Amino acid sequence: MFKKKNELHKLETKILSLFKSKSKAVLNYKQVAGALNVKDTKGRNYIIKVLNGLLNSKQLKSFQKGQFQYNTSEINKKTSLLTIIPSGKGVVIVDGHNKELIVPKKELNKGLNGDIVEVSIHKKNNEFEAHIEKIITRSKKEFVGVLDKQNDFGFVLCRNARMYTDIFIERSELKDYKNGEKVVAVFKSWDDNRDSPSGIIIKSLGIPGEKETEIHAILHDYGLPYEFPKKIEDAASKISTTLDISEIKSRRDFRETLTFTIDPKSAKDFDDALSFKILANGDYEIGIHIADVSYYVQPGTSLDQEAYERATSVYLVDRVVPMLPEVLSNGLCSLRPKEDKFTFSSVFIINNKGEVKEEWYGRTIINSDFRFSYEEVQNILETQKEEVDAFASLTKVSYKIPRPVFNAINILDKQAKILRLKRMKNGAISFDRVEVNFILDDDDKPESVFFKTSKDAHKLIEEFMLLANKKVASFISKKQPTPPFVYRTHDDPDEQKLLNLKQTIAPFGYSFNPGKKNISSEINGLLSACSGKSEQNLIDTLTLRCMSKAEYTTNNIGHYGLAFSNYTHFTSPIRRYPDVMVHRLLQTYLDKKPHPTQESIEEACKHSSQREHLATKAERDSIKYMQMIFMKEKVGQHFEGVISGVTERGLYVEIIENKCEGMIRVIDIKGDFFNYDDKQHALIGERTKKAYQLGDTINIKVKKVNILRRFLDFIPTA
Repeated sequence: MFKKKNELHKLETKILSLFKSKSKAVLNYKQVAGALNVKDTKGRNYIIKVLNGLLNSKQLKSFQKGQFQYNTSEINKKTSLLTIIPSGKGVVIVDGHNKELIVPKKELNKGLNGDIVEVSIHKKNNEFEAHIEKIITRSKKEFVGVLDKQNDFGFVLCRNARMYTDIFIERSELKDYKNGEKVVAVFKSWDDNRDSPSGIIIKSLGIPGEKETEIHAILHDYGLPYEFPKKIEDAASKISTTLDISEIKSRRDFRETLTFTIDPKSAKDFDDALSFKILANGDYEIGIHIADVSYYVQPGTSLDQEAYERATSVYLVDRVVPMLPEVLSNGLCSLRPKEDKFTFSSVFIINNKGEVKEEWYGRTIINSDFRFSYEEVQNILETQKEEVDAFASLTKVSYKIPRPVFNAINILDKQAKILRLKRMKNGAISFDRVEVNFILDDDDKPESVFFKTSKDAHKLIEEFMLLANKKVASFISKKQPTPPFVYRTHDDPDEQKLLNLKQTIAPFGYSFNPGKKNISSEINGLLSACSGKSEQNLIDTLTLRCMSKAEYTTNNIGHYGLAFSNYTHFTSPIRRYPDVMVHRLLQTYLDKKPHPTQESIEEACKHSSQREHLATKAERDSIKYMQMIFMKEKVGQHFEGVISGVTERGLYVEIIENKCEGMIRVIDIKGDFFNYDDKQHALIGERTKKAYQLGDTINIKVKKVNILRRFLDFIPTA
């Protein structure tokens, strides 16, 4: 009972509602438990925990120990994170309210997106709304925009839906910056008598619309550095490339065991390898070998600090912004073929039923025999030949592979399928999403679109990485007392969002039961039913929005989506800082040495989660930008699309053949006056009753492409 975060939050909401309804009553924990019909000891302990938390946050007050009363003096003052939505209004989430509260534009009081603010709560027309009283912490200082240069002053025009104001630049700060340049401005102050904040320009990014300008603008928008300071590059270049002999002797040696990597064609940083051996009894020794970044990047060094700040590599359409300097990510740490490399490994003895009989964790040395691409392995699995065909080969020349390698790939594939089947039976969610990718020309401009789907070769690697991540987390969680650790957690989906999903997908002809105990099977059924259909991408996206966000934390609540009670990230330390933390902690516990405090680990977890979310947003923006470039040459062309969203302003339409999304504005729909029906998710004509409904196919013509605002305008065609 009350294990999950959302259950504790619901309990808190129920307790607050109880005290609000009896605002003058003084209650103890037993009276609260009785009112909520909680009878077990564990449940009562959670009530005590929540009551003390509400006391600390001043939502309750206490006259004597164990006696609580609603604190009416604090009802109108709350601290919250401010989010600006595209309409220009603000949104805050405050304790004691079940849903987001709107902050009207006139009540923003100079609050900007991401700021921590103090708000007062007011009731208007039977609805609560929030007014910002003061700014506690500004979330960001740097803003990207286009310089509008006047004679005596200038403005940086921040063309961002979440940034509702421009930044004033004094004449003395204009310097040699040119009118119309895309620049980076630093927020200085916002005086009460000014309509706009003042700032200074620190950098020109170039001409708006040009690729380098826009990509650098995306990175700047999210505070993601795209260059390493010279001192970091220098520190990385000074690391010895010669493997220390004494270190080699201290490690388990896998150099004589068959080992290979499987990665994308374009990969340069190979951070995982698989080793394979058939034992005398017929069982398999399978090693998952991970680049030993923690050996080269020591805690407290400038390299470590830089990696911590970045926390993740950022994968944009045309480039990778790495967490580590190239000399490490593509060189020293990368598990390149025919080179001795230090690794941190999970080694399992597995029988032919996919059962793990033995497990071992520790530092190793490997020498990868082969570097395969996913396409090459897929070709082997599909043809069942001891040969890679020319069209799949990295070298575009067919070649033979040794029989032991052929056998290893096939056995690993069978084992992966067994592991996957077990996961699905245990309730894992199967999101085999179609990913949009671009084929770029010599100038890195998109010339065509293709869709990447997960095939057996991808799933082979995925399952063994999942196995290593799960087993490492389980190994630590079983220790008594359980030491602090970095877990990758995923909470249960939101019930209300699932109900909304059920209503939203009804026009497509799909249904599922959100109230069913085994909701994961219902979700999998939905995802399977729409697989390969024109609406798959939309329904996948809508379903994903119902899911909680995965995050890094020391509080192990399990991973809902994978159906694992213990899970971490161990397998990608070249591109994820939490994996580096996991390697260090695992070695610390293997050596039985003192470990960092839970508080310090949790702080690093929160930072890594935040940076991951920013990187994800930047990656989405880069895809959106490339879609605009791709569609620029297609103005006037006709396409078939699916209505992916319906609002009062118009219809969002996703083009079926390339997944690019744009909007048909309601004023461009001729022949009638169309009203928005939120229950039917449709625009309906007043006179003709013609309906444009979510999920309908529709023929469109590309009207306009706005590269700077990353927006497509369509018009409907017959």
